[in-house]
Amino acid sequence: MSFYNLHPDRFFDPDSDVRNYAGSIYDTIKNLPIISPHGHVDPKIFAENKPFPNPTELFIIPDHYLFRMLYSQGIPLESLGIPRIDGGLSECDPKKIWKLFSEHYYLFNGTPTGVWLDYEFNQIFDIKEKPDASNAERIYDELNEKINSPEFLPRTLFERFNIEVLATTDTALDTLDQHKVIRTSGWQGRIIPSFRPDTLTDISNPDWVANIKKLGDLTNRTIQNYRDYIDALRERRHYFIHMGAKASDHGVFEPFTKELPLHEAEVIFTRALKQTATPSDVRLFTAHMLMQMAEMSTEDGLVMQIHPGCFRNHNKQLFKQFGFDKGNDIPVATEYTSNLQELLNRYGNNTNLTIILFTLDESVYSRELAPLAGHYPALKLGPAWWFNDSIQGITRYRQHVTETTGFYNTVGFNDDTRAFVSIPARHDVARRVDANYLAGLVARHIISIDEAIVIAEDLTRTLVKRAYKL
Repeated sequence: MSFYNLHPDRFFDPDSDVRNYAGSIYDTIKNLPIISPHGHVDPKIFAENKPFPNPTELFIIPDHYLFRMLYSQGIPLESLGIPRIDGGLSECDPKKIWKLFSEHYYLFNGTPTGVWLDYEFNQIFDIKEKPDASNAERIYDELNEKINSPEFLPRTLFERFNIEVLATTDTALDTLDQHKVIRTSGWQGRIIPSFRPDTLTDISNPDWVANIKKLGDLTNRTIQNYRDYIDALRERRHYFIHMGAKASDHGVFEPFTKELPLHEAEVIFTRALKQTATPSDVRLFTAHMLMQMAEMSTEDGLVMQIHPGCFRNHNKQLFKQFGFDKGNDIPVATEYTSNLQELLNRYGNNTNLTIILFTLDESVYSRELAPLAGHYPALKLGPAWWFNDSIQGITRYRQHVTETTGFYNTVGFNDDTRAFVSIPARHDVARRVDANYLAGLVARHIISIDEAIVIAEDLTRTLVKRAYKL
């Protein structure tokens, strides 16, 4: 059994000058409200405001960062209680799952998941020892007791975490009923949806035809042609905006953009309805729809987020057994300068439009993304994302883009998480890493400590509120 407290100077440079500056900068931002403009927390937990079922379902089941590592060590997802979609059985005993997780907690040493979990146990639940085989049952029981107390209800934690606004990610077909419940409950917590149309714009999706039927049902029309489809998408965007949405979100394999003539878009759409679309159709239609979504954003004001560069569901066996978002997505190399040229030449000079671009390909930070965002008024760089959301990943991001794009063509930080209680942990890491990066600039006399303090607050709060119109 090892008792521990988190070190107050964690993640800061060992050089005493940098470390002291970092501490001073961090002290000015550590208690600022959390702005979470892009994430995947289920709004249902706030609509119902019920105790979390048990520690296993709170920490393990929703967090693909966590079970991805365990799976890599040969631990079956079934044994971690991850539900199968193919009818196979998964472990149902939460204590047994927790014990297995605790026995392998050491696997997360040195990883961002380990850093986040340490914070959650130590700072949120006041557990001053790391899980292992000897304490697994005791920690489980302590956590279970706490999450069944009023102090750990979802809305109470939301307020304790000092979250000013939390954006969820919702498919364009979502009725947003949970958001309606939250809005009419009288609770003051601000939770807003985001418009994700991928299931309707990716014609390779096996459920695309069925999804078009659902889109028609939601908008009270029979969608038989491309014009009906575009009108229905525009209507759904307006509904999301009415419900508080500030952004759309587009997960694409590549950032290829191309405007098709109307008749070509109609031909591809018709082939897709007949389920005869070709791979070339898929690529062109996705590129065309990015252009259409940008045009709609110039009309309705939704901030456009583009998340390219991921080979999703790489492990086909795992995908067939467990479905989407089970930790088997792999980054791929991406190209932006040519792929985005048509979109940026059409819309990138529009100062009333905001396009936030993310990448999983760190090799393009300084070569392509920083120069692009350092030029086009509409383009901003999203933060280090997904696999790069880590101490070193955030540091590399700042090192690679700042000299070309500055701080003010970036948009702060977002946590992009399904694991609600990890939100303050992730934001604390980002604030500490940014404070440390700024401290290095101060120590080298590139900026003053006063300038660093202003920039730190802007990175934490001002830029994200401005970019997402919050």
